[in-house]
Amino acid sequence: MSESTIEVLMTMPFSAALVDRVKAVSSRVNVTVQPAVKPEEIPAEVWARTEVLYTDRVLPTPAQAPRLRFIQFHYAGIDYAADSPILRKPDLVAATLSGAVSSQVAEWSVAMMLALGHRLPEMMALQSKSEWPQDRWQQLAPVELRGATVGLVPYGSISREIARLLVPFSVNILAAKRNAMDPTDRGYMPEGLGDPEGNLFKRLYPIEALKSMLKECDFVVVSLPLTPQTRGMIGAEELKAMKPGAFLVDCGRGGIVDHAALLQALQEKHLAGAALDVFPQEPLPADNPIWKQPNVIVSPHVAGVSKNFDAHATELFAANLRRYIDGAAVYNRFDLEKGY
Repeated sequence: MSESTIEVLMTMPFSAALVDRVKAVSSRVNVTVQPAVKPEEIPAEVWARTEVLYTDRVLPTPAQAPRLRFIQFHYAGIDYAADSPILRKPDLVAATLSGAVSSQVAEWSVAMMLALGHRLPEMMALQSKSEWPQDRWQQLAPVELRGATVGLVPYGSISREIARLLVPFSVNILAAKRNAMDPTDRGYMPEGLGDPEGNLFKRLYPIEALKSMLKECDFVVVSLPLTPQTRGMIGAEELKAMKPGAFLVDCGRGGIVDHAALLQALQEKHLAGAALDVFPQEPLPADNPIWKQPNVIVSPHVAGVSKNFDAHATELFAANLRRYIDGAAVYNRFDLEKGY
């Protein structure tokens, strides 16, 4: 790659300190920060010179940004952008934020497993009524993590960090993955986190054998990306395959879990409870019956939120920008065929 200036456009309102972190990657980098929510808010001359774009949803047309070669997205899930014409530009590489904020989502997932297993929704309901149940030892008997079997779908960056966090609980980890013959993780993950070599699970299932895994699990955590192949993947058959009394935790994308089937499984008490951070329609409508389910924790799509989000995101962007400049493969390259 030539030694010419690399024009970087950031459409997010990052702090000066974080922008300086990006600038420090190379003396060749010139950063323009132009907060925007629509492409037309970016001046034409800025689009025309931009080679690298950091953005959430602000995407130009190929004609607007003829020099654009690399897009780093601010989110791990970018199904909303999959049909954007700019992603089909032949000489363009796009990358997601996968791995950068996995620790937050993993902590949320473990917190939800503990809350569901230790009957926190039921205890909060009793507290709201100032009720001390006589049969509390039976009614509130927990499903402990110790000795439990936890299924992780898929075994990506979030699941690998969940597995690491669960090590002290002495759980049995089962996982499902598209390519079960390759347990390693080649995506981005901060040093010391996750399970890069694939050493923490008891068994790794191909995704085609998902139902075989589900029947063994006391807790199932879904963190799948949303693609045409994964939409509705956790449907009536999969939920029926789950062990009676199991718990479902969903921190992937809305649309992967069939909520009509989930509601039935909860109401029939086939599942003991669920914690949901994502929904087919967001915000979740006020009249949706999920709100009223006593064995459900509703989380308004905040599992990945953190005051350190932008800092973690900047670390990944800086690493990927360095790799882009060096001509190396960037982390988390978006695959149009796979949809993630």
